[in-house]
Amino acid sequence: MYPVARELPEDIQLRLSRLAAQMGVGEDDLLLSFVSDALEETEAIRLPRKQTDHRSLFPDDEPTHDAPMNSAETSLPFSFIDLFSGVGGLRLGLEAVGGRCVFSCEKDKYAQKTYQHWFGENPAGDVMELTQSGSVPDHDLLAAGFPCQPFSIAGVSKKNSLGRAHGFKDRTQGTLFFHLADIIDRKQPPTLLLENVKNLKSHDKGQTWATIQGTLQELGYCVFDKIIDAADYVPQHRERIFIVGFRKDVFGENPAFSFPATPDGPRPKLQQILESNVDPKYTLSDKLWNYLQDYAEKHRKRGNGFGCSVAKLNGTTRTLSARYHKDGSEILIPQRPGQNPRRLTPREAGRLMGFPEEYLSAEKTIVSDTQAYRQFGNAVVPTVITAVARQIVSVMREAVVSKSTNGCILKSKKQRRVKPELVTQELAKRKPR
Repeated sequence: MYPVARELPEDIQLRLSRLAAQMGVGEDDLLLSFVSDALEETEAIRLPRKQTDHRSLFPDDEPTHDAPMNSAETSLPFSFIDLFSGVGGLRLGLEAVGGRCVFSCEKDKYAQKTYQHWFGENPAGDVMELTQSGSVPDHDLLAAGFPCQPFSIAGVSKKNSLGRAHGFKDRTQGTLFFHLADIIDRKQPPTLLLENVKNLKSHDKGQTWATIQGTLQELGYCVFDKIIDAADYVPQHRERIFIVGFRKDVFGENPAFSFPATPDGPRPKLQQILESNVDPKYTLSDKLWNYLQDYAEKHRKRGNGFGCSVAKLNGTTRTLSARYHKDGSEILIPQRPGQNPRRLTPREAGRLMGFPEEYLSAEKTIVSDTQAYRQFGNAVVPTVITAVARQIVSVMREAVVSKSTNGCILKSKKQRRVKPELVTQELAKRKPR
C-alpha cells in the first residue's frame, strides 16, 4: 500500500506519528481509520440510510430483543440436550428456533454457576459419567461443543494386523468424543449439532476429523460440515467448524440440508458494542503496555504476527480466547490521545460473542471478571447457532410433514366417522334417572 502519511504536511505527520506510537498502530492504518470514520459521519448526514445501519447494537439506555421472530417454515417444537454446555450459547441459539432443553452437562464449576443463574438448572457434571448412569433422556437433537483431542490408533493397528474387526469404540477409546459417541449410539437422536475449533479437520494430520466423521457415519448419520466465520454476525473474526448429522433411518440417504447463506448488509463493527463509561481499572498500566509493545516488536522483527493488537473501532476484532483475562493483548481498545489502550469489559466481551443483553447485566453476572472472560472465550456465538439451527429445523419440519399421507400432521387419512345419533343414544343411557 502506498505510504499515504508521508504526503501530509510536516506538522500533521508529527502529530500522527506520536498518536500512532501511543496507540501501538501504524501511521497509515490510523490515518485510514480517521478518514473512514469521517466519511461515514458525512454520509450519515448527507445520504438517506436505513435507521438500522448506524443504530448501536447495544445502546446503554435501550433494551434489545436479540431473538428474531420465527416464521412457520423455520420453527418447530423439538427437544434437545446441551452437552459441554459452557454458559449456554448453544442453548440460546436453539431456543430461538423453538427448541426445548431437556438436559445439560458441564464440568466447570464456575460455568455451572452461571448456567444455573441464567437458566434455573444446574448442569450434570462430567460427561464421562453419563454413559453408564442412564440419566440422559430421549431427545430430538443432540448439541455439543466438544473439545478437540487426538485419537490413538495403536489398538486399531493391532486389530488390523490380526485381521480382526474394530469399531468406533476402539478408535476413540479414552477421549471425550468416545463418551459423546457412546451417548449418540445409546440414544440415537435424529439430529446432531456439533461445534469445534477450525483446525479440527487438519488436527493430527487429518486423523482426528477422519475418525469423527467415520464414527458418525458408522452410527447411521449423514454428515455435513462447514467452517463459519462469526464476523458476519458479531464484530469478531471467529472461525469454527459446525458439524450437522441426520439419521438416515429418519431422514433418508440425502436430506435436503444446506448451511445458512452469508447474511445481507454490512458486517457489525466493534464500536457498536462498546460501553460509553468504562471503569479506569480496565486501562492497561504503563508497565504492561510497554511490555506488550516490546514483545510485539520482537516478534515483528522475527517476521511473525504474534503480539498485542489494538483493534480498529470501525472494524472487526481478533478471536476472543479463554486466556483474555491474562492481559487482554489480542483485543485492546484504543482510547483518547495520551491514554493507554484498555481491555474489553466483561459485558463488552459478552456482546462481542453475541449474547443477549438481558444476560449481561450486573444482576446476571455472579462470577469474577477472570471467570467471565474465560466463559465468553470458550463460548459459541448464539446468533450463529440460530442461523444453523433454522436450516436444521427446516429439514426436521419437512420430515414430519412428509410422513403425512393426506397433507395433515395430526389427522389420519382413514378415520371412522361417529354417527351423531349413536352419540345421543349413548349419552341418554348415562343420564342419571
